[in-house]
Amino acid sequence: MKAVIMAGGFGTRIQPLTGSMPKPMIPLFNRPIMLHIVELLKKHDITELVMLLYHQPFYIKNFFRDGSDFGVKITYVTPIADMGTAGAVKAAEKYLDERFMVISGDLLTDFNLQKIIDFHTDHKAKATITLTSVKDPLQFGVVITDKEKRITQFLEKPGWGEVISDTINTGIYVLEPEILKYIPEGENFDFSQDLFPLMLKKKEALYGVTAKGYWRDIGNTDSYREAYHDIFKGKVNLKIDEPKQDFVGKDLRIGADVKLEYAAGLEGTVVIGDNSQVLGDVRIKDSVIGRNCTVEAGVRLNRCIIWDNSYVKKGAKITDSVICSNVRIGQGATLEEGVIVADETSVGDEAVIKADVKIWPKKTIEAGATVTSNMIWGEKWKKALFEGAIIKGLSNVELTPEFCAKLGCAYGTSLPKGSFVLGGRDSNPSSRMLKRCFMGGLLSAGINVRDMKMISLPLVRYKLKTFGEVGGVHFRQAQDDPALLEIVFLDGDGLDFSSNMGKNVERIFFKENFRRAHHTEPGVITDINSVGDFYREGFLRVLDRELLKKSAFTVVVDFNFSPASQMLPQLLNGLGFSVIALNAYVDEGRGVQIKEKEQALTQLSAIVSSLGAQGGFWLDPSAESITLVDENGRICSGIELLSLTVALLLKTGQNGGIAVPVQAPSTIEQMAALKGCQVVRTKSSDRAMLEAASSSEIMMTGTTDGRFAFPRFQSAFDGMFAIAKLMELSAAAGVTLSQALTEVPPTAFLQTSLPCPWEMKGGIMRKMSEDSLEKEASFIDGIKVHFGAEWVLVLPDQYLPVVHIVAEARDHKSAQRLLGEFEKKIVAWKKEMA
Repeated sequence: MKAVIMAGGFGTRIQPLTGSMPKPMIPLFNRPIMLHIVELLKKHDITELVMLLYHQPFYIKNFFRDGSDFGVKITYVTPIADMGTAGAVKAAEKYLDERFMVISGDLLTDFNLQKIIDFHTDHKAKATITLTSVKDPLQFGVVITDKEKRITQFLEKPGWGEVISDTINTGIYVLEPEILKYIPEGENFDFSQDLFPLMLKKKEALYGVTAKGYWRDIGNTDSYREAYHDIFKGKVNLKIDEPKQDFVGKDLRIGADVKLEYAAGLEGTVVIGDNSQVLGDVRIKDSVIGRNCTVEAGVRLNRCIIWDNSYVKKGAKITDSVICSNVRIGQGATLEEGVIVADETSVGDEAVIKADVKIWPKKTIEAGATVTSNMIWGEKWKKALFEGAIIKGLSNVELTPEFCAKLGCAYGTSLPKGSFVLGGRDSNPSSRMLKRCFMGGLLSAGINVRDMKMISLPLVRYKLKTFGEVGGVHFRQAQDDPALLEIVFLDGDGLDFSSNMGKNVERIFFKENFRRAHHTEPGVITDINSVGDFYREGFLRVLDRELLKKSAFTVVVDFNFSPASQMLPQLLNGLGFSVIALNAYVDEGRGVQIKEKEQALTQLSAIVSSLGAQGGFWLDPSAESITLVDENGRICSGIELLSLTVALLLKTGQNGGIAVPVQAPSTIEQMAALKGCQVVRTKSSDRAMLEAASSSEIMMTGTTDGRFAFPRFQSAFDGMFAIAKLMELSAAAGVTLSQALTEVPPTAFLQTSLPCPWEMKGGIMRKMSEDSLEKEASFIDGIKVHFGAEWVLVLPDQYLPVVHIVAEARDHKSAQRLLGEFEKKIVAWKKEMA
């Protein structure tokens, strides 16, 4: 039997370990990860191997050659482009004329491969996917099978809200050669996203077998370190080249020509590679030292991994860290848990590197320095770039001019050369500074910029829905912390960046694979000043001007010192409104001045009541979200505002569907049913809601936090338009805002959040899924369980280690009971998994 080893990935997630080698060649106990896979295959009499290469193929070829040194026969296939997992296997079709196995070259596993093959044979399968259970299923493909082990559903790398099991695709497949006919020639085609769903659709014999044993995808640096921990604990056995020494109570593996002066200081499992020196009194526990290394006296190593040709000076203290090749650790330096120091880096004497910091290759850390964040470009930065469509960081500390220039270049590289991109910002001086640096990076990649300067985010989105630009960015100060800056990335339709778009930019950023325009072809910047007129024309065109002028509403709007104050009052005045504007002064020198919202709303309520206005609105600084104060001065919650808006839409006989997130109250369906109106439930992410708003059948998308999109105007959240539209609906319905709220069916809506470590989220959702087996449940985002007219939603947060619980019932007592019941369940499940 043959096996195909997938060894062409870029290893982006495991950077900076892949700075000088492809991921399958990263050492695991002084041997490449892929060598352990080759030996596992050979153990099960699979000796004809096809290695699929792409990124840095020469490293793998130079090491394995024809395979004869390892008792196997190797054929190499290198596709001319990145063809995806299945597409790459298609490129090797001429070598695959019999049943074959596919396995990743960066796994650590001791699965019994023969049992997997026997299962495949016994079930007469065309394809068998090997499955296992893991704590964190997010980065893998979740697979659902029936009682006969036939696959019924795939969830490829789901978000936490989609996780209904922790049984995942291990990337080990047994395939019949005839399935290759489903893979198109010369196209990017993936096993999990394309081939297996196609086989499922065609009702082919597609099975999943749950394998027993150890399995780990060494996909990131944490998983790499944890693989070592598991080996030290004896969870998995693997071959170690260095011979075992005869020391009682210790597992010492010492290579050739090693100088070890003080063996008494070694504890647990310690491996020392050929020609290395361990000098004087050292304390080393559960660690692996590569070849040609030197460890001086007084060094303390605990659960450390040191690659070849590195030097650790005396007195250094290193805990649970990875030191790559050709690294120098200075005298007395301290590396805390989780540190990664990449190739050819010099750490000065007495330097301190804080926990979980990653140092990219060829960096110099001065003596006595304290490094608190990742060093990528010579400045500090955090682990992940994107949170949804946003990159955020401390202004001029994490988001530096250099960082933003390179980020702009990475974004520009992801776009077609010569494209146009919109750029906008708020009034914060740091936003202006960093936007200019970002634009410089775009220009260097041959991208043209249309600069909208200081402008509200809805206008940037509005312009993008027209032809001309392929995307846009908006720089703004974060509402929750004035020291933080946010960069919002938009696609060519004005929607938030998709996760794939963000990953593409991130991959280019980390690999520094930038496109550099020829000196005659850099992009150019042009100012664009006509968007305000264009927006105003569309704004007024879709509203009933005569009705609003006749109503002559008085409204109070708190603008939060945002650029919206330069546009909305004139728009509303033109519609017959009397506008009392609060905090409408914009000072570009001082930037956004964020007031305490609760205090601002109290002031707004008092002014609305005293003036007898028909409504008051708190507009967030980005002009996307509103908070309503009715004519009586009552401050409405986001749930009440959503329900009120739906009630007014239905009362005025508006045509079309309504899109709301999964956690919105069911009273919306109750009201819509009376009018024969369709309600569409979406995931809770901004992009999912805006994609729903893009449908021609939707008349409104609303959130539970005061954001609304009215597609007849634009399929994006726009607080300015929402104010005018809400007052138009009030006039058309002939009721005040408070009267409209009384027509909403009474309900009790409660929500809370519980801390939940990342590694427990998959298990919690599996427990929740099992708990809801005999109940009516939906899985749009998280798991929502219905109890007649009542329901509870358990939704893992995408970016924070918490789980949200939302409950709705007829009265507060019932909602509190339901919320408390599931709080107790989650706490109990966490204790079980602890």
